[in-house]
Amino acid sequence: MRSGVRLGIDVGKARIGVARSDFHGMLASPVETVPRDLEGDAHVAPLVALIQEHEAIEVLIGLPLALSGNETASTQDARKVAEQLAAVCPVPIRFVDERLSTVSASAQLRASGKKPSRSRDRIDQLAAVVILQNALEAERSSGRPPGTLLNDESEVR
Repeated sequence: MRSGVRLGIDVGKARIGVARSDFHGMLASPVETVPRDLEGDAHVAPLVALIQEHEAIEVLIGLPLALSGNETASTQDARKVAEQLAAVCPVPIRFVDERLSTVSASAQLRASGKKPSRSRDRIDQLAAVVILQNALEAERSSGRPPGTLLNDESEVR
């Protein structure tokens, strides 16, 4: 397992959830929710600031594929945010499969007695935690970095 903090990102239409790992890549924790700028890229500067603040060695962005594995409009949206971030951020950006991460985050909130409808910011952060934790576990079990690098043509695993 590689050492170093990683950031996990859940891209949504209104918000971007952010999580971080510990230095040893064992545990993902929520960080914050960044408002999404659909018309421009105002969300990029806060994301870059978080990457710098946490001294992240890489960013793992959830790729929202359909259950069939096909790409959707949301998949293209996540790719757009990744490209915007890559233009100004020197750390590697990897895509990881995030199918059902928001569903899992909502279920966690319900299980803790909170209403998901009143905790949208928290759901985005928890979805980022799910994405990042799954990626960390995949790296631990395989010994390889999870997912695929931005602009890599191989399939997301």
